[in-house]
Amino acid sequence: MSAIIINGGNRLSGELNIQGAKNSVLPVLAATVLCGGECVIHNCPELSDVETSIRILAHLGCFCLRDGNSIIVNSSGMNSFEIPDVLMREMRSSVVFLGAIIGRTGRAVISSPGGCELGPRPIDLHLDALSKMGVVIKEERGFLNCTAPGGLHGAEIHLSFPSVGATENIILAAAVAKGSTVIHNAAKEPEISDLADFLNSAGARIYGCGSDTIEIHGVNSLNGTEHTIIPDRIAAATYMAAAAVTGGTLTLNNVMPSHLVAVMWVFRECGCVVEPYGKTIVLRAPERLKRVPTVRSQVYPGFPTDAGPIVIAMLTKADGTSVFAENIFQNRFRYIDELRRFGAKIKTEDRVAVVEGVPRLSAADAECTDLRGGAALVIAALAANGTSEITQIQHIERGYDNITGCFSSIGADISLKK
Repeated sequence: MSAIIINGGNRLSGELNIQGAKNSVLPVLAATVLCGGECVIHNCPELSDVETSIRILAHLGCFCLRDGNSIIVNSSGMNSFEIPDVLMREMRSSVVFLGAIIGRTGRAVISSPGGCELGPRPIDLHLDALSKMGVVIKEERGFLNCTAPGGLHGAEIHLSFPSVGATENIILAAAVAKGSTVIHNAAKEPEISDLADFLNSAGARIYGCGSDTIEIHGVNSLNGTEHTIIPDRIAAATYMAAAAVTGGTLTLNNVMPSHLVAVMWVFRECGCVVEPYGKTIVLRAPERLKRVPTVRSQVYPGFPTDAGPIVIAMLTKADGTSVFAENIFQNRFRYIDELRRFGAKIKTEDRVAVVEGVPRLSAADAECTDLRGGAALVIAALAANGTSEITQIQHIERGYDNITGCFSSIGADISLKK
C-alpha cells in the first residue's frame, strides 16, 4: 500500500509552478464529447481523476492521447452513451458527463457517482434541470436511464442552491439544445467560466459566466478546438499553507490572484505578507502565525470549502484560538480525528471547528479520509517534529499532481513509499 513519508520541521521556501485546475479539467474533458472532432487541452495535471475521465472517454468510443501536460481527444468515433458503474464509482465529478452525453446522443445511462464522502450531495438539482430541458429520467436498479425523445430544448431554470455541478451539466446540455436557456442563481466559480470559454471557442454561445445569471443560446453543433486549463486555486492555497505554517517564503507561478482573494485574506490575517504580481503570488510568513477569529466557507467568491481543511491544518500552530464554520458540506470534518494525532487541539460541534493553536506538533501516522483532508494531514506532518507516515493517499492523488515532488523542491524531506 502506497504511503507518503515526511520528516517534518523544515522551513519550506522556494518557487513552484501551480498545476492546472482539477475542478476545471474534468468538466472540460467531459465537454469534448460535444465537439465531434479533435480537441487539444493544455495544462492538464496528472491526477487519478483525470485518468478516470480519460477512461470514461475511451469507453464512450473517443480517441484519447496524453502528450506531456496536454490531452488530445477526438470524439468523432463516439459510439456509446453508457458509463459503467465501476468508472462512475471512482469519481464524484463523473456526473458531469451526463449533460454532455445527452447533448451528443440524446440518451445517457449512468449510476450514482462516487468520490469523497463529504455528506449528502444529491444530484436532484441536475436531474430537475435536465427534465425541464426535455430529458425523461427513469431509475432502474441503481442506474439512471435518461432519454430526450423530443430532443433537448432551452428552458428557464432557477437553482435553489448555486451548485457547481448542476450549473456545468445545464451548460453542457444547453450548448447544443434548441432555443435558449437561462440559469438563475448559477454558480460563479472560475471553473464555470473556464468551461464556458472552452465551449465558446468550439462555437457555443454562452454569456454571463461569473454572474448569477447565465444565458446559453443553443447551436446545432460544435467543432474541435484548443484550450488551456486555468491554474488550480486550491493547490495554490495548499502550498501557501505549508509554507506559512513552517515559517517560509514561497513564490507561486502560474496562478490567478483574482481567484484567490478570499484565501489571501486569511493568510494576511495570520500575519503573512502576500503580494500578487501578475500571474505570481509571493508569500512571506512570520516566525509564528496569528490566530484568525472566524473563517466561514461560502460559495464563490467567498472562502472555498475545499480550502477549509488546509487552513485548519495551518491554524493548528497559530498563536491563539481560531474558529472555522463549514457552511457547504455536512461531513467535512472527518479528517480532524486524524489531525489530532499530531497533537492538534481542535474541538468540533456540528459544522464548527474551534482550533486552539499549539507551539509545536509531533509526528504521527495518519490515514487520509478524503482529498482535502489528506492534504491537511500532509501540511500537519510537514510542520511536525519527527517522521510521519500518511496512508490511503489515493485520495490525495485524485487532486494533486506529484505532491511529493513539489514539496521536495521547496525544501521538504518527503518521499513516496510504494
